[in-house]
Amino acid sequence: MHNLKKIKRSVDPAKGKRYLYALLMISAMVGLSEATGEKEIIFPEMAALTTGMWIVDKRVWQISKFQFIPLMTLGAIAGICLVRYSPFPLVINLFLAFVFAAFCLVISRTTLIPLISACMLPVLLKTESWIYPLAVCLMSFIILSGQFLMEKTNLRQKIVYTPTTRIGKQELKQWGRIGGSLLLFLSGFVYSSHLYIIAPPLIVTYVEFANSKAGFRNRPVQVFLVLGIAALWGTVLQGILHHYLGLPESLVALTIVSGLFCLFIGINKLFAPASAIALLPLIIPQNDLWIFPLQVCIGAALLITIAMLLFLKCYKWPKSHLIVCLVPDFLRNSSRRPTHQSDKQINP
Repeated sequence: MHNLKKIKRSVDPAKGKRYLYALLMISAMVGLSEATGEKEIIFPEMAALTTGMWIVDKRVWQISKFQFIPLMTLGAIAGICLVRYSPFPLVINLFLAFVFAAFCLVISRTTLIPLISACMLPVLLKTESWIYPLAVCLMSFIILSGQFLMEKTNLRQKIVYTPTTRIGKQELKQWGRIGGSLLLFLSGFVYSSHLYIIAPPLIVTYVEFANSKAGFRNRPVQVFLVLGIAALWGTVLQGILHHYLGLPESLVALTIVSGLFCLFIGINKLFAPASAIALLPLIIPQNDLWIFPLQVCIGAALLITIAMLLFLKCYKWPKSHLIVCLVPDFLRNSSRRPTHQSDKQINP
């Protein structure tokens, strides 16, 4: 009963509308793809961007409104160009896509990490159609316009852009370490053909853990579980509802993201890359569908562990802090049995 009341308190009417608009946005994107027969219109990272820019109450990424559309579009164009014109093998092209996105982030002094996914996804899936960057540009415009209207109508607080400080030698070294470790990781799994272990939203997760100060870095196990659940949920619904029952993918996408949002509300934590992971089953080959969740779980476990050891140096943390980080919030909360007096304080 207490958990139900907590969920109700966490979704105020304004936030509920933001959830609804995000669902409509994602369903419309997939519906347009179905109507035109162009799979390239489905950009799973848009689910992550609507989560971060529409639903989350605080600022998730440091970027100005004037930079958002050009950067996302430029990243998508770079990815297509690498597929169409680069003579290098896949592992090098994936690394070049990462380097280009990282360079854009450094030069623009922004923290829009999903740009990495926009650049790497077409390379991983070998997408050559120019429809992809056009779709990314259009959907980025819709997301930005939606955020602007939500701020104007008081559906969400206005996001104030504060440019990051100039990149110094320490930050450049950090990006160099991220890039070097990522190249080794990419090499190991591209040549073994386990491509979904290096799914772009997982690379975004890796960079966020390595290069961010967000609170989710203290919840590695919970983040891993959310990513794994998102991959399994998206796979099962795509496999059963679309491939077996023949339901429209727009309805499948709506069901996938609705369930994922319920998970976010239930644990009272949102993790944007999980939204993108949940939609990836809509665009991968059907033959790869049922291996996708396993590979995502392996990739998430490895990348989060590497980031925790290499960048966060968790082995230096106090044992008490490490134990807290390894136990998900919802398990810790469920193990707490409040006294009658504390119940009165919580629910007077």
